[in-house]
Amino acid sequence: MSELRYDNQTVVVTGAGGGLGKAYAIFFGSRGANVVVNDLGGSFKGEGKSTKVNSDARLAADVVVDEIRAAGGKAVANYDSVEFGERIIETAIREFGRIDILINNAGILRDISFRNMRDEDWDLIIKVHVTGPYKCAHAAWPHFRKQKYGRIINTASAAGLFGSFGQANYAAAKLAQVGFTETLAKEGYKYNIFANVIAPIAASRMTETIMPPDVLENLRPEWVVPLVAVLVHPTNKSETGSIFEVGGGHMAKLRWERAKGAVLKTDWTLTPGAILKKWNDVNDFSKPSYPQGPANFMELLEEAQKLRGNDTGEPIDFKGKVVLVTGAGAGLGRAYALLFAKLGASVVVNDLVNPDAVVQEIQKTGGKAIGNKASAEDGDAVVKSVIDAFGRIDIVINNAGILRDKAFTNMNDKLWHDVMNVHLRGTYKVTKAAWPYFLKQKYGRVINTTSTSGIYGNFGQANYAAAKLGILGFSRSVAREGAKYNIYVNTIAPNAGTNMTRTIMPEEMVQAFKPDYVAPLVVLLCSDKVPKPPTGNLYEVGSGWFARTRWQRSGGHGFPVDIKLTPEAVLKVWRTIVDFNDGRADHPEDPQDGLRSIMNNMQNKSGDKSSARGKVNQMILDNIEKAKKAKAKGTEFVYDDKDAMLYNLGLGAKRTDLRWVFESSDNFEVLPTFGVIPPFNAQAPFSFNEILPKFSPMLLLHGEQYLEIRKFPIPTSVKLIAYPHLVEVVDKGNAAVVVTGSTTKDANTGEDVFYNEMTVFIRGSGGFGGPSKGTSRGAATAVHKPPQRNPDKVVEEKTTEEQAALYRLSGDRNPLHIDPEFSKVGGFKVPILHGLCFFGISGKHILSTYGPFKNIKVRFAGTVIPGQTLRTEMWKEGNRVVFQTRVVETGKLCIAAAAAELLEGGKQRL
Repeated sequence: MSELRYDNQTVVVTGAGGGLGKAYAIFFGSRGANVVVNDLGGSFKGEGKSTKVNSDARLAADVVVDEIRAAGGKAVANYDSVEFGERIIETAIREFGRIDILINNAGILRDISFRNMRDEDWDLIIKVHVTGPYKCAHAAWPHFRKQKYGRIINTASAAGLFGSFGQANYAAAKLAQVGFTETLAKEGYKYNIFANVIAPIAASRMTETIMPPDVLENLRPEWVVPLVAVLVHPTNKSETGSIFEVGGGHMAKLRWERAKGAVLKTDWTLTPGAILKKWNDVNDFSKPSYPQGPANFMELLEEAQKLRGNDTGEPIDFKGKVVLVTGAGAGLGRAYALLFAKLGASVVVNDLVNPDAVVQEIQKTGGKAIGNKASAEDGDAVVKSVIDAFGRIDIVINNAGILRDKAFTNMNDKLWHDVMNVHLRGTYKVTKAAWPYFLKQKYGRVINTTSTSGIYGNFGQANYAAAKLGILGFSRSVAREGAKYNIYVNTIAPNAGTNMTRTIMPEEMVQAFKPDYVAPLVVLLCSDKVPKPPTGNLYEVGSGWFARTRWQRSGGHGFPVDIKLTPEAVLKVWRTIVDFNDGRADHPEDPQDGLRSIMNNMQNKSGDKSSARGKVNQMILDNIEKAKKAKAKGTEFVYDDKDAMLYNLGLGAKRTDLRWVFESSDNFEVLPTFGVIPPFNAQAPFSFNEILPKFSPMLLLHGEQYLEIRKFPIPTSVKLIAYPHLVEVVDKGNAAVVVTGSTTKDANTGEDVFYNEMTVFIRGSGGFGGPSKGTSRGAATAVHKPPQRNPDKVVEEKTTEEQAALYRLSGDRNPLHIDPEFSKVGGFKVPILHGLCFFGISGKHILSTYGPFKNIKVRFAGTVIPGQTLRTEMWKEGNRVVFQTRVVETGKLCIAAAAAELLEGGKQRL
């Protein structure tokens, strides 16, 4: 393949003084392009200007320019802030006479929890990450149109795609770039102007503060550049409006996936309870679609009107709740306010023009309401009026909005900022003002409003699309921060006829698409019956149709990290990178999911011939067989009643649970899952480095745990000896599964007390030619699917913020569970709870509900943060209890496919 060249083209790279921007500039300079190296020179927090990089007092941009010129390339520096994008583009035109490629890369961080965020933290991030790309693209647009050629790369991030704790401002700005890009792609296509957006992870001034050096080494900016080079090359004739994640040698494409959804009759029976009855359909992705725009709401309305009346379901009551609805003088906001009032809530009707008419409507029917005439931009004053009137605030519906539609070529700064201020900043300001009250009362519900124009982009709405998708990024971040405080935040993309949509819809559609068909979902999401998962979700709604929308990610492609990556190599596997239909696509939901493929690829080395070609690594296979035959010397483990009580307390035993916390209780016992503790630090007769071609403890995940109790009653004071052994090693291609068994015996009698099997998944350690499937070992390998009925028993238990600190005293002192700095390295904002701790809590729930069990098998499915609530859902099937455990605050499973076999059929215990 011939080398991709950019001769005689001019490339503008913002934020090019270091990191990823510098890598772009150096690359394009080496491939024949004229490069404008823009860099303001401030810190990664956006502080200062014109950073001096050496004793010659040259600026960061100058150093990059000199490097390009020294290699024979052409480059000039520009020192303007991106908010003055027209000056940056003027530099390109003045120096080189044209602009062909714009890479909006400049960025800063102002990470801070939402409760502590200041307006200046918000405004500075928006100025750099949202206003900057708009100003640069708008200045370049007429040149692109005139020459009928242009390529734009905008920069998002995993924080924007999935939401991230402590990054509400950054997430909003970064997801805004997706809506902005999708709109530019649609408007620019006829002029051969292509726009794409990437979510990169690369070593830079921003990431070096939160990642260790060995990880940063594999996250070099050079792994991102080749993807961008392909997207902006003239040979790209079709890829536009697309979203890619890239870093560490891995590339994948993302797209929106929409559930089939539920369609309900559009009459008086369309209630919140009716939607609740159909909630499985709302979230049914068995027959998804992959849209480029809004659903056909007229067809959906026709379908809805043909249906029979709905089962109205259980009633929902908001008595004692105080609701603020912004933009509630008409349209959707009015429909929300009326329905909340009908269901017993006290309502504050906010509207910049006329809130009084809706207030009077509510009061005439016996409801409680007051008006507030103010802009949502003045969120503090709006929320103050709520507190002054009712003394509290429980629910915020951010609905206020305006339209200032204009083709991008005719867009001006006022149109851009007016929309941003009302939609994005207004949503931030109102939510921020309500947040302290939510935190204090440990209760809050927020519904934010995005739009299909934001999700999919839309002609003439670059400002609106950016603002609306920015709201989704904001919502997902504050949802993560609020979950532990019982603050739920969801986002809707409604379709309804309103005064705002009247400017773009025919009147007959305005009349047909009633706001009343949207309001029941909003009310349901704000109720205490909110379906699981309760927060952080996106729903499209209108015409009696309700559907959840989420990301789908292609399996992508991973390149060996020890070989320099080129655009030509990327082109060779392009079909694989963008293929959603090869069975490898997944649905990432959080930043950890976003990083998984990239982190997995870090062990992808060209030297691993067996991995690359599927050949047998006989040395590894021989080592495995040798390890299976090896006998452990045995590791002593001595414990007494104090250790038993400490373990029980680590699983949440209370002072009143005397049988677990008082050694003189007639029924004193250690919880049965204590059986995982004695072998935990036992010395195995083999090393992972010997049985795997590549092994890194940083890439190890605890997948499954099986425990068998072989002696009853379990001793509360005894000397044990644990004998670990290798059960099997399974080759999964890019990963390996290692199963370690351990028999724990009574040192005095030789009796078996416990038997464990621990299954771990090690990324990057497969491809050695071993068996691809594990052996069947009865209860130890069984996978248990919950029955298709409601659980027979459910137990909920809130963990404490000290849970991990207490549990670790029983033996697992991994700093991941206590040290915030270490947990950040592992990809977690805060230390997480031990998997074997919430395994034990689930076992305690089974013991308390059904009695003693002789074995228990679980599959770990997610993480738990200390302080979150665990919900164990149990089904009794003969002598077995099938169960799963989920985190109440997120709705996600942390234990799945699990079961316990009862001792002598079990017996319900008090």
